Amino acid sequence: MQDTQAPAVPVSPERNSTTGAGAQPAPVRRPRRDWRKRGEIALLSGPALLLFLGFVIFPVIMAGFYGFFKWNGFGWPTEFVGLDNYVLMWQDETFRAAVSHNFIILVLSLVMQGPIAILFALLLNQKIRGRSVIRVLIFAPYVIAEVVVGTGWSLMLQDAGALNSLLGKIGLESWQQSWIADPSIAMWSLMVIITWKYIGFAVILILAGMQSIPEELYEAAAIDGAGFWRAQWSITLPLLGPTIRIWAFLSIIGSLQLFDLVNIIWGQYIAATAGTSTMATYMYQNGHLAGNYGFGNAVAVMLFLISLVVALIYQRFVLRRDTEGALTGDSRKGRRR
Repeated sequence: MQDTQAPAVPVSPERNSTTGAGAQPAPVRRPRRDWRKRGEIALLSGPALLLFLGFVIFPVIMAGFYGFFKWNGFGWPTEFVGLDNYVLMWQDETFRAAVSHNFIILVLSLVMQGPIAILFALLLNQKIRGRSVIRVLIFAPYVIAEVVVGTGWSLMLQDAGALNSLLGKIGLESWQQSWIADPSIAMWSLMVIITWKYIGFAVILILAGMQSIPEELYEAAAIDGAGFWRAQWSITLPLLGPTIRIWAFLSIIGSLQLFDLVNIIWGQYIAATAGTSTMATYMYQNGHLAGNYGFGNAVAVMLFLISLVVALIYQRFVLRRDTEGALTGDSRKGRRR
């Protein structure tokens, strides 16, 4: 009798509960955080962050607090005046004139220094004799202290100074002017001094930008028949755009905060009558010298806010392309979200 075996029934493997049409994908484990790296970043950036908070953010907060009081600088302020300091500030015609002077200096600094710096940089980027000496001479005024610059120029530009004396000796008495006291001339005298003082920084910055331009672009332009000025217009200036925009930003902030040269040359009282006063000199005169530190802090806060608004507007409409170009792909996606 033969043994009969039941036919083998194929057994299907059990379905994995995590697979199938309605199954959820397995959770992906995130990599463990590198606490050691984070600790190193905190250790290295912590002291700088504390200094920034202590010497920048905290003084700004305290200035905003003191600006709501009438305070002589001693003890804790108790006479709360609210927004009266700010209202009084904008009602003062001298302050409004100082604000307009700052913006005039801002515009003239860009218009005067920019083209001159680009021309000097183009000249010094060529292979000429004495190029290093010329670079040092142009950059030297920038490293001279403002006290020395202001004192020297004030001695030269006063009525009995060296400039009027030189004009008289060469027979140009009709050109003699009151270079400092005349309101129609004083602002231009200030702009000449500012240009002489800070043109070296702009030249060095633009020269550094020119060094990053590949020489092959100029060779290709020469093969196509482009001349020197055509190559500068089509290659140098477009590629110098980020450098020029950064310099312009620094010049704008410096123009809004100008104080030392005006205070040294014109003094705290003559600057307003000569038409060269700035928000910083107004703050010094009506805050520190007048003993009204609450009002002075209010002016400081207003100077900070005006500079901040101008900086944000410039970054939004001028530096936006440069900042977006510096971001990585993930950072761009994060900003779009």
